[in-house]
Amino acid sequence: MYIIKSLKDGKLYFGSTSDLKKRLKEHNSGLNQSTKSRRPFKLVYYEAYVSKEDAKQREQNLKLRARALRQLT
Repeated sequence: MYIIKSLKDGKLYFGSTSDLKKRLKEHNSGLNQSTKSRRPFKLVYYEAYVSKEDAKQREQNLKLRARALRQLT
């Protein structure tokens, strides 16, 4: 599970992957359609999990919390 921040607009992106270095390169090279227009990115946080399911669950939980926080502000 990882969080990257756009250096263009400051927005955060939450994701999960088994190869963080490769995934960050994909984000910064424009291979990911959902983040292509917000390049470049820097890694701001990550957590390692043994289980892919646990990583996805944590990612979803953080996305929900971030969404709720944006609605409050």
